[in-house]
Amino acid sequence: MAKSTTIQNRCSWANGSEMYQKYHDEEWGVPLHDDKKHFEMLILEGAQAGLSWSTILSRRDAYRKAFKNFDAKKVADMTDKELEKQLQNPGIIRNRLKVYATRKNAVTFLQIQKEFGSFDKYIWQFVDGKPIDGKRKSMQDIPTSTAQSDALSNDLKKRGMSFVGTTIIYAHMQATGLVNDHVMDCWRYNSN
Repeated sequence: MAKSTTIQNRCSWANGSEMYQKYHDEEWGVPLHDDKKHFEMLILEGAQAGLSWSTILSRRDAYRKAFKNFDAKKVADMTDKELEKQLQNPGIIRNRLKVYATRKNAVTFLQIQKEFGSFDKYIWQFVDGKPIDGKRKSMQDIPTSTAQSDALSNDLKKRGMSFVGTTIIYAHMQATGLVNDHVMDCWRYNSN
């Protein structure tokens, strides 16, 4: 039997569906050091603004197809015609600002890679190179933003990114393991 269906003690938000359990057990909060994956999560977190994470997670494959398997260089080179085509794609969130922000953010992402050598090197500096241990006793202890997400959000905005407000960026930090916000009695809390 798969791990995600046999483990009982996990963060309560992950118990709603098998999709959430799998995401929680295999991905959420694992320290990430892959630029392509960072780009994917930035795009997905930005698409989620105002929506539920399950809405986006269930469309992840469609986003991969729509946005060149999250290859930032290819997304940065997308034409207006290609973006307009995606506004007709029922597999993604067809919000014009979000779709066009994907290309805009890819351009900025590539600029950051060029400046710092990698996006990973850039983003991890906001947590001094190691995950912040939230030591959360319950889901109610988890904030929606922090001083670090404020700083990262502000810097990304200054560089030209959209849909990178502090709450979105904090969600990115949680998802990519810059912050360990697994509750302390979750089996994943000490697993990284």
